[in-house]
Amino acid sequence: MRLWPRTIVGRTVLVLLLGLVVSQLVGLGFYAGDRANTLAEARARQLGERIAAIAQTVNTTPPVARPALVRSMRWPGLRIRWTPDSPLVEADSRDRWARAVGTVLLYQLGDLETSRLRMAYASPEDIVSKLGEAGAHPGRPGMGAAMGRGVGPGLGRGRGGPTTQGSDLAAGPDRRPARTLTISLRLDDGSWLDFAMPSLSLRSFWTTRYFLAILLTTLVVIVVSVWAVRRATIPLALFTGAAERLGRDVNAPSLRETGPREVERAARAFNEMQRRLRSFVEDRTRMLAAISHDLRTPITRLKLRAEFVEDEEQRDKMLADLDDMERMIAATLSFARDDASAEARVTLDLADLLQSLCDAASDAGQDASYDGPAHFAYIGAPVALKRAFGNLIDNAVQYGNRALVRLRTAETEVAIDIEDEGPGIPEAEIERVFEAFHRLDPSRSRETGGVGLGLSVVRSIVRGHGGEIMLANRAEGGLRATVTLPRTPEAKSP
Repeated sequence: MRLWPRTIVGRTVLVLLLGLVVSQLVGLGFYAGDRANTLAEARARQLGERIAAIAQTVNTTPPVARPALVRSMRWPGLRIRWTPDSPLVEADSRDRWARAVGTVLLYQLGDLETSRLRMAYASPEDIVSKLGEAGAHPGRPGMGAAMGRGVGPGLGRGRGGPTTQGSDLAAGPDRRPARTLTISLRLDDGSWLDFAMPSLSLRSFWTTRYFLAILLTTLVVIVVSVWAVRRATIPLALFTGAAERLGRDVNAPSLRETGPREVERAARAFNEMQRRLRSFVEDRTRMLAAISHDLRTPITRLKLRAEFVEDEEQRDKMLADLDDMERMIAATLSFARDDASAEARVTLDLADLLQSLCDAASDAGQDASYDGPAHFAYIGAPVALKRAFGNLIDNAVQYGNRALVRLRTAETEVAIDIEDEGPGIPEAEIERVFEAFHRLDPSRSRETGGVGLGLSVVRSIVRGHGGEIMLANRAEGGLRATVTLPRTPEAKSP
């Protein structure tokens, strides 16, 4: 499994995605922590101020009027009882939120001694038990038990007496028993004012609407970024296509010099490079044709002078060498003319072309056969392709006794195999035979009339179509020449 993409688009999108996700997660982490601290401090300040206000009011109220006053105080999420004793044995405020509430209480109540404040976490059942043990205030039986019922599971407003306040303190969001914070304040007369409230439970930031909004925004940014990156890399695809066309045809159309400044400059430089290559190839071809043409005159003069040589054996050797030179020059001129010509690319039947070449060889008394589909559409230069495959078939029947032509098609390319039954060629010579004027002896003798340009012409034509040719010795004997050509989209079906 490849984790690192190979395309520029994939790598850019992956880096952008990783950076965006990491930055968002870090930012959201800081925000979630700051949000929790801010909400906890605000809740602690609000609760501490409320409890301090209630305690000051009850402390200044005569004991006879305190029960009615306590019953009249209704605060959501807060249960209040006035008892003779505190249900808490000792203070237990290790929780940060509980300590914040205690700090606010001490600040609001001024000179309140710390021994008069007790705080502890406990389950509702423990609070019921402790409040039951605390009993009721003298002259007011049942108040301790009433508060015990008030904090019991499942009690809401109205059940457990008129002093029951707030929501259910016994269960959290998943309906499991939750801890309850109990605060006891000793009043000036020695009695205790007890408060019970649920522990601070903040909703997870990851489940809030704000997080969902950030997630949707991130997805939109990613989609837009992918679109922008793909659009920005379109010029690279255009350059790739132009380079491939230039490799097949130096006279391919030029790139459009439009787009951003960098793309426009690159396109202009690419077109200039193509123009210089075209000029270079044309100059070299014209020079080769001119030299070959001019050599014909001195060769003719040398042949005339050779006739005056009295030694017959030497005269025949000189004339034979001059004939070889003349054939080489004629082949060079033909190669230069073909290379200089810009044959139009048309849709042709490649299978029919191969069959016709095999039929022509068979009509000449040679062993040539075709194996493949009856028809196959291909866009190319018909004359050049006919010359290339004709050279390969001629080589097969001339040096390998027979030619078996096989056409194989694939989704993106087409392959043509030309096999013979000859002696093959040495492995060290497989690449060298494509060099101009390079011939193998004795398997490629002078008596055959070849000058060593046939395979050079074939490779030039095949590469001009964006393909490649390879030679390989067959295990059962003979040589196999494989020509691979790319399939054009508009010629995928015959």
